[in-house]
Amino acid sequence: MMFRVLSISAALFGSLVHGYANPGSCSGSCNVHDPSLIQRSSDGTYFRFSTGNKISYASASSIKGPWTAIGSVVPAGSSIDLDGNDDLWAPDAQLVNGVYYVYYAVSTFGSQNSAIGLATSDTMNLNSWTDKGTTGISSSSSKAYNAIDPNLINVDGTYYMNFGSFWHDLYQAPMNSAATKVASSSYNIAYDSSGTHAQEGAYMYKYGSYYYLFYSSGICCGYDTSRPASGAEYKIKVCRSTSATGNFVDKSGTACTSGGGTVVLESHGTVYGPGGQGVFTDSSLGPVLYYHYVDTTVGYADSQKLFGWNTIDFSSGWPVV
Repeated sequence: MMFRVLSISAALFGSLVHGYANPGSCSGSCNVHDPSLIQRSSDGTYFRFSTGNKISYASASSIKGPWTAIGSVVPAGSSIDLDGNDDLWAPDAQLVNGVYYVYYAVSTFGSQNSAIGLATSDTMNLNSWTDKGTTGISSSSSKAYNAIDPNLINVDGTYYMNFGSFWHDLYQAPMNSAATKVASSSYNIAYDSSGTHAQEGAYMYKYGSYYYLFYSSGICCGYDTSRPASGAEYKIKVCRSTSATGNFVDKSGTACTSGGGTVVLESHGTVYGPGGQGVFTDSSLGPVLYYHYVDTTVGYADSQKLFGWNTIDFSSGWPVV
């Protein structure tokens, strides 16, 4: 009996071994860091927000593109009086009571002097944004957390802000009915005391009866100058709970506050360090995980990171890309 030998590319082989699909296609303006995705309700246009350029944003007719750069959400910089108020990070785009909100972080790299701000628009058109300044969520060296990487979730009409990075990792705080200001004190929802406990970029998504807490774990940046040890680079993890406010566990039952976390997506093939993620319900594709990543055939610099996305299968009760 003759056997035919198939030639499989290294990238495809890596994907098959790990079980991860390669990112969906992207055309146009695809260089991003910490993307956030939303569709305009009036016409279905996709808008994608990202770190840099005082919150850069782009639009497209499809998640695949072609993405066209629009400009800055807060071109004058944030009114929050902190270092970094002209270099805004990690936007989170949401529709709240018919108005488009973009939350953002003000900080500097490695600093705990941070705050979460808000800009709003009725249309998301260029120059339509109003900076509302601080949400009241801030941090300093006296706090257990770092107030960056905001993510809002609406739970039956009550709003909660998820946030955090390093220190004691991920926190949550209730917001007022307009989702503009923090309403009460924050509490820890995920913490890993081992190693550098680099957990950040929380994004909460409800599917079925569970709230899924997605987050980024590992070293995010500077791969072109200092490559992490294998496996220490960014990856996307998840825990879940029937409550949006706590008791998150991973697939093995380990609490997310005790180092738990199930890997959703990690380096594979030519995809390196995926993270800075969010989850989006696409009108035609269903649940979509989106993120930034390095294509090792292109380059490892932060400015070379690309927009990636994959559909999610929740049929097992856990997200699979």
